Amino acid sequence: MARVRTFIAVEIGDTARTAAIALQKVLARTGASVKWVESNSMHVTLVFLGEVDDRELPAVFRAVSKATAGEAPFPLHVAGVGAFPTPRRPKTLWAGITEGADRLSRLHERINTHLVDLGGYRREERAYTPHLTLGRVKSEEDGNLLAAELPKHLAWNGGQTVVSEVLVFSSELKRDGPEYTVLGRAELLGDPEE
Repeated sequence: MARVRTFIAVEIGDTARTAAIALQKVLARTGASVKWVESNSMHVTLVFLGEVDDRELPAVFRAVSKATAGEAPFPLHVAGVGAFPTPRRPKTLWAGITEGADRLSRLHERINTHLVDLGGYRREERAYTPHLTLGRVKSEEDGNLLAAELPKHLAWNGGQTVVSEVLVFSSELKRDGPEYTVLGRAELLGDPEE
């Protein structure tokens, strides 16, 4: 029995990815030490499962397919900048999701419901906030440098893409950072909402 570090996410598209990389470069000019997310690793997480027994993966794929059944493709707009836990004490830097946030929240809820029905999974206690992680701040001093810069980018616009599928990823932690592999896909095949 192998354990696979697993999460469920959507892609952001090339336009938003290119804009996010440019924003990372602007924020890096502060001199703050940040572990930036690599461009090929950028995504919006719907559910993080952690370590999953590889024998359970087919059931996870079925749960995601059930959760996405009837869901239509939708526009996703990446815009604005913030941080967890707060912009004044940034530890994780993120780009916000404006258009499409409600649809991501609905997918998050539906996927969680189907996973909980499988048994062995439970809902996170904190509220789901759709976002694109840009980087993780290494120290409080670095956070202070960024706290002064973040308000200048509140109106940042990362562009739009169309979400047409939900992906199940494995995440293998390597020396240079995580390596993600697509394990399964659930296409959004429903009719667009009027």
